[in-house]
Amino acid sequence: MIELPTLSPTEVRKRKPDWLRVKLPIGPEYASVRQLVDKHKLHTICESGNCPNMGECWGAGTATFMILGNVCTRSCTFCAVATGKPKEYDVDEPRRVAEAIKLMGVKHAVITSVNRDELKDRGAEIWYQTVIQTKELSPTTTIETLIPDTKGNWDALFRMIEGGQEVVSHNMETVGRLYKIVRPQAKYERSLEQIKRTREAGKRTKSGIMLGVGETAEEVFKAMDDLVANGLMILTLGQYLQPTKMHLQVAEFIHTDTFEMYKEEGLKRGLKYVESGPLVRSSYHAERHVNVPLV
Repeated sequence: MIELPTLSPTEVRKRKPDWLRVKLPIGPEYASVRQLVDKHKLHTICESGNCPNMGECWGAGTATFMILGNVCTRSCTFCAVATGKPKEYDVDEPRRVAEAIKLMGVKHAVITSVNRDELKDRGAEIWYQTVIQTKELSPTTTIETLIPDTKGNWDALFRMIEGGQEVVSHNMETVGRLYKIVRPQAKYERSLEQIKRTREAGKRTKSGIMLGVGETAEEVFKAMDDLVANGLMILTLGQYLQPTKMHLQVAEFIHTDTFEMYKEEGLKRGLKYVESGPLVRSSYHAERHVNVPLV
């Protein structure tokens, strides 16, 4: 049994511990991207999600874009994206995203989306065209696509991932026991199957898990083992933070030492690369993940 650093009930009730303090974004690269975003009214998840790593990522030439609208067909309890029946479906969106990436001079683009369960192809054609057109306009830009659960539509999955992106990510978000609470319209085994099929298609696979929603260390280890068994190569681990009072409450603030322990355990269990820390988000150091060998 591995002993983990824990917080007392009094410490847990604190708003945020010291290790969750965020540095203000600075630097010439960040300032340059900031100016372009403001001038051309470009939309990035970095801003709308108030990502704590925005300054660092923009300084490294990485930015994250969301496609297929801003209304999701799912109602995950951790996510602040609006839930409902989406109306937006813009066939010209791939061109606009590709032009924004070129305009910003992005070296590594992360593209994500809401779930579009109401669409027969889950939005796969928009995904495919966004990657293709981005590569056409910015051939040296590397791409990670953080794709949603295709709900077992494997034809849609293959279309999403065949555009030439370097990394395909699909977030598990939490351990199996907590799926009904955290991702009520998703299935743990189905997400594992999606990752397995992505790896079998020869793609570089990545996923992310939020900590601090009530999971145990043993459950995190089990999730790591399940992911490795299904072909996962890259894993991100970060602290869950409650976006509003209407969302799932934080069960625990995980200590930095524990995050380091999880990183070591993940590598021991066969993961090729692990980003683990309180402020780590899916796109953190994403530009480094394209270098993970495919073999």
